[in-house]
Amino acid sequence: MGGLVLTATDLASHILNFLAPAIALSLLCVLAGRALVRSGMPMLVWWVQAAVNMVLCSTVLLAGLWAFGQDGKMASYVAMVVFCATSQWLMLRGWSR
Repeated sequence: MGGLVLTATDLASHILNFLAPAIALSLLCVLAGRALVRSGMPMLVWWVQAAVNMVLCSTVLLAGLWAFGQDGKMASYVAMVVFCATSQWLMLRGWSR
């Protein structure tokens, strides 16, 4: 019949591949923030920071998909990096350092 058949495995693979940059950037941003910031100020737990960054990065990627009509535009990735770095800076209270 020539129709497109999308199995659950295919769907999971597409979703994970779409979100892979958001997941990687979120974790790397948290690790870099922890490595570069050494102070006595209390910080959020690393996995809370990573979760906030992942939600934000995923939202930016979805907005880029909606705006451009396709995945993988460099503007989406640049926006994701800017939003993730800003989010991490806010969570680490970068203005008070």
